[in-house]
Amino acid sequence: MSPQLTPFLDQLPDAAERARLLADDPWWLILIKAVVILLIGPILTIFLIVWERKAVGRMQNRPGPNRVGPGGYLQSLADAIKLPFKEQIIPDTADRKVYFLAPVLAAVPALIALAAIPFGPVVSIFGHRTVLQLVDLPVGVLVILACSSIGVYGIVLAGWASGSPYPLLGALRSTAQVISYEIAMGLSIVAVILYSGTLSTSGIVAAQAHGWYFYMLIPSFVIYLISMVGETNRAPFDLAEAESELVGGFHTEYSSMKFAMFFLAEYVNMVIVSAFCTTLFLGGWLFPFVGEDSALNQNWWPILWFFAKTFILLFGFIWLRGTLPRMRYDQFMRLGWKVLVPVNLVWIVVVVAIKTVQWSWPQILVGVGIVLVVLVLLSLALPEKKLPNDDYVPITGGGHPLPPLDLKVPESTPRRKALAKAEARAARRAPAAVGTAAQEGAEDGQN
Repeated sequence: MSPQLTPFLDQLPDAAERARLLADDPWWLILIKAVVILLIGPILTIFLIVWERKAVGRMQNRPGPNRVGPGGYLQSLADAIKLPFKEQIIPDTADRKVYFLAPVLAAVPALIALAAIPFGPVVSIFGHRTVLQLVDLPVGVLVILACSSIGVYGIVLAGWASGSPYPLLGALRSTAQVISYEIAMGLSIVAVILYSGTLSTSGIVAAQAHGWYFYMLIPSFVIYLISMVGETNRAPFDLAEAESELVGGFHTEYSSMKFAMFFLAEYVNMVIVSAFCTTLFLGGWLFPFVGEDSALNQNWWPILWFFAKTFILLFGFIWLRGTLPRMRYDQFMRLGWKVLVPVNLVWIVVVVAIKTVQWSWPQILVGVGIVLVVLVLLSLALPEKKLPNDDYVPITGGGHPLPPLDLKVPESTPRRKALAKAEARAARRAPAAVGTAAQEGAEDGQN
């Protein structure tokens, strides 16, 4: 038997057992799982909003929400109750059908994506053995990527249907941003699929029983972390909501419950990409440094480990928002297309070579060292950058030339000259009009 197929075949009995247990689930258990999956997103959204405001307030030496509820922790719940009762303002120029459909397209796929995430092992619920997962598909990774991609339609339709130029600009920018970083995210998952030998999310977790992928595939892990921040439109990549340029982005013209659905979609997407990262790189529900048959990986304990890892990643979103300034759009797109995608492609080739040659870790480290030495030598061999000429006009980051240093502000403008001529003509006409009026008055007196 080929040694390359051994890890994959070792996973087959467990995968078959999980599939059999899920197929034997009664309708009431499937309904309970579906309701819980749909409630995870809204509940965590309410918690994340107040947690983010409190954590960023702590970083900035201010209290944050402190009025509603104990310590202000019920502020998000009060906002969630308030938003549906606020006035709905619909622009006159909006395409009403698409305008109402866009928030649904943004929120619903985000809620569905969690169905393919494995939250734990086999447990007993009301005396029935089942798996802590709603569906275990052979292509679960592609299902999650597809659900996150459908949300782009909600963004672009929201900007177009609003009938206003600012939401349209925000939608185009946000769509380009999400699509660009989805490519980098998808490529970062290829190495995980090559190592695990499966597209099933539960199979990927089982493949990490002897080693998590976040250190075995560290370039893929780092690229995924950067990509998930860019795809969710979060700081420092929240360029669709650049207040100085685009007001509020694609949802500028939305209010009340429709705006709440966009807000819900953003935070649920944060939960999805964090849970997906936990599944792909952090061992899913497995406890570190112990075997899969350990008591820490049995019964209901793995749910605690899974959400602990997820919350660590969610705190990373909050930490970035309170630490880094917003990037320029050209810098952001350059990072995605000229750094993350090429590095990803090179890393995939390296992973394929490692899997084909079956190198050991010392050989891999030696190979990486040789590659680094070659890159350093090539960088030293490159010619130095030529200095620009003296008459060179400096260019800013946005590609616009700077004004000349000897710029002189004109004393007058064409508009001011036109106004001065008009005032002069009016002044010349005024004495003539007064003389004509006096002559007409004298003639009336004589009559």
